[in-house]
Amino acid sequence: MKKRVPFAVIALLALTAGASVAARGPSTAEERQKAVQFAHHLESDPLSRSARDERAWFTVWLAEVPDINVSVCVEFYPSLLQSQKNHATELVMQAVYSTAFVIEHPDQSQDENAKYLAGVEGALRAYESILQKEPKAHWPVLDDLLAKREKGELAAFVTATAPKCSKK
Repeated sequence: MKKRVPFAVIALLALTAGASVAARGPSTAEERQKAVQFAHHLESDPLSRSARDERAWFTVWLAEVPDINVSVCVEFYPSLLQSQKNHATELVMQAVYSTAFVIEHPDQSQDENAKYLAGVEGALRAYESILQKEPKAHWPVLDDLLAKREKGELAAFVTATAPKCSKK
């Protein structure tokens, strides 16, 4: 029996492998605006009809553009990488798309913790949106992160966990 590799794993590998960008110049203002729009839309309505196309465009674009660098860390939600249920792929990839917050906050483009936090917060917003439509689509790891956010502990957790990210 063949074991299927979740799309999230493949996409994360492509994004972190440093896709060839020789034929591609920097992102355009229009593309950056589109990326911000898609990131926010995918957080607020991750199950929309256009979400799949938006994710496809975003994944390819991030792999191609040399000037937008996202920070990927699966240490915050490792169980999602091992599953395809309850929108695991969409949630992991949302963390990637939400780190594109550096487009809106270029002054933080070198701050790995800020990018990780933006990714986690974006994934949590998407998770909450999913739960509104599918109340049984829970993930204990994400419920724990929501609790940390509600207690004001999320940023400290991300900072404490971040050193594990760079060791991969």
